[in-house]
Amino acid sequence: MSSYLLILGEREAVAWVLRESRMAFPPTSRSEVNRLKVGDDLFVLTTRGCWHNPTRDRTRAIGIAKVTSDVVAYAEPVTIAGRDFTRGCQLSLEALAPYLTGVDLVPLVPLLDAFPDKRPGAWPIRLRRPLLQITESDADLLRQNLAAVAAIPSEVVPGYLANIRPVRKIPHREQA
Repeated sequence: MSSYLLILGEREAVAWVLRESRMAFPPTSRSEVNRLKVGDDLFVLTTRGCWHNPTRDRTRAIGIAKVTSDVVAYAEPVTIAGRDFTRGCQLSLEALAPYLTGVDLVPLVPLLDAFPDKRPGAWPIRLRRPLLQITESDADLLRQNLAAVAAIPSEVVPGYLANIRPVRKIPHREQA
């Protein structure tokens, strides 16, 4: 089995994944999505922009999930935060840190094989995709760190769902 970072950059996507126990992928073809198999481990990662306050928030590993179905095309696209997603898979969430907590990724970057370029500003570029395959040693390190902060998902998912609000759209003002 393989392990991946499951990268979520939008709070509404976090709520959808937790509520639906599945992941949706955009229509662009990505080799890592095509390789995803039942039984693979997904380390759920939220980017520092995910919560719409990047000066406060950090890129964090917040949970661990297991892929429980093949990636399949949806009959109708799923729309999350104004973006369409055309395929996805089922997940089983195994561990989840409480809302707005988790394992800060920045101190771990020097230890993670997933980020060969350790320079500030260089490694986050690898997070601009839905999945990033990681090595077994990276998975072990993340699993150990998450064990110290994660809880049983059923105990903390309600906190996420109660706190995540949809992004408010600012009405477009017409020119006079």
